[in-house]
Amino acid sequence: MKTLTVKPADQCKYDILSLGEIMLRLDPGEERIHTTRTFRVWEGGGEYNVARALRRCFGQRAAVATAIVDNPVGRLLEDLMLQGGVNMEYVRWVPFDGIGRESRIGLNFTERGYGIRAARGCSDRGHSAASQLRKGDIDWNRIFGADGVRWFHTGGIFAALSDTTPDVVLEAVQAAHQHGTVVSYDLNYRPSLWKSYGGQKRAREVNRSIAPYIDVMLGNEEDFTAALGFEVAGLDAACSKLDPGNFKKMMKEVVAAFPNFAAVATTLRNARTATFNDWGAVLYLGGEFFEAMLRENLEILDRVGGGDSFASGLIYGLMEGKTPSEAVNYGAAHGALAMTTPGDTTTASLAEVEKAMKGAGARVDR
Repeated sequence: MKTLTVKPADQCKYDILSLGEIMLRLDPGEERIHTTRTFRVWEGGGEYNVARALRRCFGQRAAVATAIVDNPVGRLLEDLMLQGGVNMEYVRWVPFDGIGRESRIGLNFTERGYGIRAARGCSDRGHSAASQLRKGDIDWNRIFGADGVRWFHTGGIFAALSDTTPDVVLEAVQAAHQHGTVVSYDLNYRPSLWKSYGGQKRAREVNRSIAPYIDVMLGNEEDFTAALGFEVAGLDAACSKLDPGNFKKMMKEVVAAFPNFAAVATTLRNARTATFNDWGAVLYLGGEFFEAMLRENLEILDRVGGGDSFASGLIYGLMEGKTPSEAVNYGAAHGALAMTTPGDTTTASLAEVEKAMKGAGARVDR
């Protein structure tokens, strides 16, 4: 199994760079998408959320590579991103055609769910600027060579956006490897994104073509099956208990198929209801398994972004030389905290994450 080597911080301009689409999330709060008359606006995107969390919670130097339309809606997105502290020097600004016929900002409508009513998302992101990125649009040799990046993160959401985005991912991960940058990838399988783009068969083709260039592969239990084709024995979405043993067996099979993986990590979730979930995680690193603290009956306010927040906490631990056990627990604790607040992105602090890792209760802190 491959080892994980992270470049020293003083050799790089950024600790973390993410490649992906960033959307406006329209959140109806306690209402439903089809009945509300008001929405709260957030920014979010699977890959971006990781960079933002590493900046805001974990204090890392973060940047994002993406494309945004240059109009008032794009500038709203920019304003939200600036609040997140992620550097935008690698953003490609696309001219606006006056109506959005050629290119636009993607929208993501998401209702949180409650009790027996599951969370639900509805994307409106066709012809977005990020989905039209092509190989050659971004100077990866400048980014990974001249500027320097310690860790690069992207994933299956961006790869699913169009016929051209898988080529952008491949170009980026290959350049990152040439310059000694660690590469992580979150499978993040979304059936709706692949529906008009070849379905699950195409998803597996794309993700398996990218996998040989990945150092740290991430996903939940369903992602590894849907996006890579690995079956998890005994997986039952309705089960009342999470059994990490079946996932451990699968992770060994994943590494055997892709020996370039230095680490594989999966989040484990049993949604008893939309409001109460069991939440855990497993990391496979150096031929050993490391389990995070299992949180049973974790109360959820907004589940969107929990997996991204797990990824950012795990990356922080691995990048900063924490033990594997600490790294997976940074991820699980951060993911749990992120799901207690609205929006895709974290509002947690490092001190809160480390407090949660110690199993601290929820008494008032004053």
